[in-house]
Amino acid sequence: ADEIAHPRTDNVAAGLRVVARGLERLRAGATGEPLVGARLRLALPVERPSVAEPGIVGDRSGAVADPGAPDDSRLFGGDDTTVWPLSIEVVDRDDPSRWCTAQDVWDQTPLALDLAGQPKFFGVLADAVLEARNRLLAIEDVRSAVAAFRTAQPSAIDVDIDGAAAVLEAVEALEAANIPLLAPGQLAATRASVRGSAVPVAEPDGRLGRNALVDWAVVVDGTEVDEAVLERAATTGASLIHADGRWVRIDRAAARRALASMRDHRSRHSSVDPAALLRLAAELASEAGVAESLTGDDSPLRAVGWLDDLLAGLPDDRLAEGEVPAGFHGELRHYQRRGLGWLQFLERLGMGGCLADDMGLGKTPTTLAHLAGRVGPHLVLCPLSVVRNWQSEAARFAPFARVHVHHGTDRSRGAALSARIAEANIVITTYGLAVRDIPDLVTTRWATLVLDEAQAVKNAHTHAARMVRKLDAAQKVALTGTPVENRLGELWAILDVVNPGLLGSERAFHERWTVPIERHGDEEVAAALRRLTGPFVLRRTKADRSLVPDLPDKVEQIAWASLTREQAAMYQAVVDRLLQDAEATDGMKRRGLVLAALTRLKQICNHPAQAASDGSKLAGRSGKLTRFDELLTDLLDAEERALVFTQYREMGELLQRHIADRFDLAAPFLHGGVTKARRDKMVDHFQAGLGAPILLVSLKAGGTGLNLTSASRVIHYDRWWNPAVEDQATDRAWRIGQKNAVFVHKMVCQGTIEERISELIDDKRRLAGMVIGAGAGEAWLSELSTSDLRDLVVLGHDAVAR
Repeated sequence: ADEIAHPRTDNVAAGLRVVARGLERLRAGATGEPLVGARLRLALPVERPSVAEPGIVGDRSGAVADPGAPDDSRLFGGDDTTVWPLSIEVVDRDDPSRWCTAQDVWDQTPLALDLAGQPKFFGVLADAVLEARNRLLAIEDVRSAVAAFRTAQPSAIDVDIDGAAAVLEAVEALEAANIPLLAPGQLAATRASVRGSAVPVAEPDGRLGRNALVDWAVVVDGTEVDEAVLERAATTGASLIHADGRWVRIDRAAARRALASMRDHRSRHSSVDPAALLRLAAELASEAGVAESLTGDDSPLRAVGWLDDLLAGLPDDRLAEGEVPAGFHGELRHYQRRGLGWLQFLERLGMGGCLADDMGLGKTPTTLAHLAGRVGPHLVLCPLSVVRNWQSEAARFAPFARVHVHHGTDRSRGAALSARIAEANIVITTYGLAVRDIPDLVTTRWATLVLDEAQAVKNAHTHAARMVRKLDAAQKVALTGTPVENRLGELWAILDVVNPGLLGSERAFHERWTVPIERHGDEEVAAALRRLTGPFVLRRTKADRSLVPDLPDKVEQIAWASLTREQAAMYQAVVDRLLQDAEATDGMKRRGLVLAALTRLKQICNHPAQAASDGSKLAGRSGKLTRFDELLTDLLDAEERALVFTQYREMGELLQRHIADRFDLAAPFLHGGVTKARRDKMVDHFQAGLGAPILLVSLKAGGTGLNLTSASRVIHYDRWWNPAVEDQATDRAWRIGQKNAVFVHKMVCQGTIEERISELIDDKRRLAGMVIGAGAGEAWLSELSTSDLRDLVVLGHDAVAR
């Protein structure tokens, strides 16, 4: 039977072993000898109630749990001077439920008689006890501990704590000597770990302190162990430890590692600030394998009060509503008051944060309420398109605040600017001007630095990002609906501005977080990053109806279009050349060729006149433009107003010309070349319902910072490479203040690269849930193999209108 190894013969092998045991028992019956063996039993050092529990396999060392040991650890008594009962037992080899103690053998009790079968076989049981005793004494590791078994009738002895530990550690040697050990399951070797307990430090005046004191201890089997007891285990070898009314076991190596770790943490982390506390908690949680939370009974770092809230990630349901200052005029919604409380909480800790609520949920009023309750000056940096919004919102919500807009060719410089700042509560300027005037701005210690549309600093190596790091502010607050637009590194860049050093260096962040999450989709690593960044990124979405139950629905749909024959011919020519060039080139040259060709394919889908840049006629040449006319006709008939987004300024100008010719409407076009005065006038007129009911918008110039709730339709004439930019643009209309359902039409030419990109955008939305919103920009497309590139760009059979 032992030689049979094929899986299909397992049942046969098992059957043969049963037969072998039967034959052995028949032979024993012929000689009249019982089949018995011996084992050791180590008992807990107290008298315990008789509670029968099923036997269980012990730890990896092989010790078998005592089937008679109850699982109530509160009954474990004694201390390090207590003696441990150790006894020899005789057991039926085929039926372990039939056994008796060695003392039963010497006393020839009914239990021993039942096992022997007949009185004449008591000698066989006695021989089994003595033989087991001799084998036991031959084991060097336990010889001294069990020396008391050297008697004529060995049965049971008492060993001290070191002897009990030696027996437990010798399980493998006992097994080799055919003397299995039966011990309480609670005495299986346990894991030692380090646990910190953090308490907030209060300021002398009773205010909330910014630091925490951390007390460190070693935990064995969930119980804190006295350092002196652990030191004994580390120096004397394997040991049983009496802690909190029960016994646990730890070996010397584990005790030494735990002590070293505890002392290291104690020397480096006895007093920590909030950022260090979070980094420490994330590190300990990762080591301990705690996947979901930095708080709770399983957490290696426990905290009380606001520290516990911080470790919990400051979830929205835990946030206390902030105190709205007297200088703020207006009503904040309940979630905005919680956002205010979050900003105020971080300010008291000397920390910054990223308010990442969806576009339209009112980040600006929330921030103004925060500024109104603090002594300035406060500096607001934003894109040019948002300056007017900040100015008007400040006048509305904080009418007593002295606001200075630092803008224009006649703006103040040097001492004159310092004087203006000294007189102002809030200074508003653009990222571009801040870069130019940084020598003047760095001379002021700002109370608050607000980075609106903080995507402007998502690349840590730009002039704007480097400039922001030079500004001195007691608190830095980033406002953005998309803290991650294209890459996870953007989250690092934004948080490193508001809380320098929180996430380590850019390189370390890339290795620890970006690679596992973006390349491998590691959800555990993503969860760990959420734990670490959670307290500093407050994210609420309009999809949560509990936040804005009165916000109308948003209905999104694809507006499919077909290519004309002219478009298809141009498209195929570009595809043929692209595949040929992609196969023949490599490196940077290949990437440049691929990106240029993909852009040209998108332009062909828009209109041949855009791709050719020849100023030729528009009507009848583009299937997408024909579909656009249908959408425009429907919304004009319904007397609705619409925003039309395109990523290309040239396409916007072509659409402006086409709308004038086809519908006799002078549709304004808001793009990056429009001056601030004209831009403000366009927005005001459109919001007031004046002029054409259509506003053409360049995606980058008008995708952020605008309130255009008079529109109930949004048309994306061409789609950007990632969903975050597209959602930002849609949210110009779908935001607080919108009274009507918003219908979003995303135009896609079927069977083309646009259809594939549409599918990829949907995939990105799914990935975005892992860490706030992680996606990928267009650069990755240039890295596709030629085969994958062919699948992306090849024309489908349904691409051309019949």
